[in-house]
Amino acid sequence: MIYHKFQKIRKKLFFTAFFILICFFAGLLYDSIPDEIYAVSGEDEQVHFSVPVTVEKQEESVPVFLNHSSSKADYHLSCKFLNLIPVKEVSVHLVEKSYVKPGGMPIGIYTKTNGVLIIGTGKVTAADGLNYEPAEEIVRGGDYIKTVNGIEIAEKEELVDLVNSSAGDPVVLGILREGKQIELKINPVTAEDGSYKLGIWVRDDMAGVGTLTYLKEDLSYGALGHPVSDADTGSMIQLSDGNVYSTNIVGIVKGRDGTPGELTGVIHYKDENCLGTISENTATGIYGNLSSLPEEMENTDVEVCLKQDIQKGKACILSSLDGTLRQYEIEIDDVDFNNKEENKGILFHVTDERLLSETGGIVQGMSGSPILQDRKIIGAVTHVFISDATKGYGVFIEKMLEH
Repeated sequence: MIYHKFQKIRKKLFFTAFFILICFFAGLLYDSIPDEIYAVSGEDEQVHFSVPVTVEKQEESVPVFLNHSSSKADYHLSCKFLNLIPVKEVSVHLVEKSYVKPGGMPIGIYTKTNGVLIIGTGKVTAADGLNYEPAEEIVRGGDYIKTVNGIEIAEKEELVDLVNSSAGDPVVLGILREGKQIELKINPVTAEDGSYKLGIWVRDDMAGVGTLTYLKEDLSYGALGHPVSDADTGSMIQLSDGNVYSTNIVGIVKGRDGTPGELTGVIHYKDENCLGTISENTATGIYGNLSSLPEEMENTDVEVCLKQDIQKGKACILSSLDGTLRQYEIEIDDVDFNNKEENKGILFHVTDERLLSETGGIVQGMSGSPILQDRKIIGAVTHVFISDATKGYGVFIEKMLEH
């Protein structure tokens, strides 16, 4: 009797442990499957994932949205482990097979802020010899001054002029803060030289060097792979307009453990060196239109690879460090479909001895360099590991092509 009871208990424990193990494994599979994917219309029956799940189209599911380019409704896929245990439902968005021209060339980036950006506050030495900080705990770094006493401004010189014309009376600033419009009142301080000051550090433009990622047939482009951000506040720049210019790389600071390297370049800000416009600054890069097709990008079209088709293993990045566009070998270590940070879906490390010798790995200024695998574009370089310059992140190319 005791033996039979023991056998029953052992069977229950076995099946319980087996069930827990299956559920645990299903949970691991969940993170390995994207929440949503793009699939080429007409080829979507071939959709598969690099994990052991069966995929079944949900014919009766509510369409995700109607894809106007193909006039077909998108749908959901049901992924099951052992063809039995539901793991995840994936939204499938149908697209046409597409091609772009990969970039890799350095570009000079110049942007004007949408209003005057506040980067911080400071003390003002007043006419009485004392120090005051009139804007302390009123404005914040990352605020944008849009108006002064109801008058719109776009440049810091306009801010200075309007504050001085207040003759010391309270100034009402129209502020854009985290997408919301608010008004703040500040009392200017009469400085030692007789001018009036708010004790605010501001910026109204920004410049830097990045890399062009791709160019479409209509000359619209994507670059950088991450936003243009203010170095002091860390916030993404809200831009009014901007341009990209030709640039020459004149120096390389090698990346070392704990210290990111960088490309230093000379940006040619003459009209004849303007390559195009910047219309958007987003979490996945900057976007706009070039005025003409660069000669080195003629006849260079490559197919766009969707994220579920990316494989771990050998790949390469395109970049120009000395005026010549070259391929540098890398190894894809991981593909994270569900990373909350849009531009960190691809994890890789540099294996190319020449690149390691010249830069130490990935350095600032290489952001936007296209990543290719099997002659298809899969993404763009976005970030370098501060602790290890040989490692970097990339953004899926389809995320950039959404813009």
